[in-house]
Amino acid sequence: MTEEKKEEKKEETPQEEKEIPKEPVSPSEDSEYKVPEIKSGMVVRVHQKIKELDAKGKTKERIQVFEGMVIAHHAGLEQGATFTVRKITKKGGVAVEKIFPLYLPTITKIEIVKKHKVRRSKLYFLRGKYKKKMKETKE
Repeated sequence: MTEEKKEEKKEETPQEEKEIPKEPVSPSEDSEYKVPEIKSGMVVRVHQKIKELDAKGKTKERIQVFEGMVIAHHAGLEQGATFTVRKITKKGGVAVEKIFPLYLPTITKIEIVKKHKVRRSKLYFLRGKYKKKMKETKE
């Protein structure tokens, strides 16, 4: 009686198929541009495609450039990685912050303009009334 139960259990369990583990493909290989190593304290120019509607109703595509300092970088080079760029406008000194996903398909290029020497990974103290200038690193 126990032998019959064992045989039934063997018949019910499906044969396990061995899955071949695939090597993880980094998102940087899939994208058109190579993502530079972005760290906080860098001044970057982010070129992003934007679609707009004309007065006639046609869609136009243009590239908008957002230049500012990277104040935070999250998740390294993973799929969900983001970086925060803060810029201060010349007129009125209004600060604007944008959070960009690192592998956003609309980003065409990321240029590194300057590098500053920083001791923190998150530069949120720049949001307040911080007056000191940061030291640029020479390459």
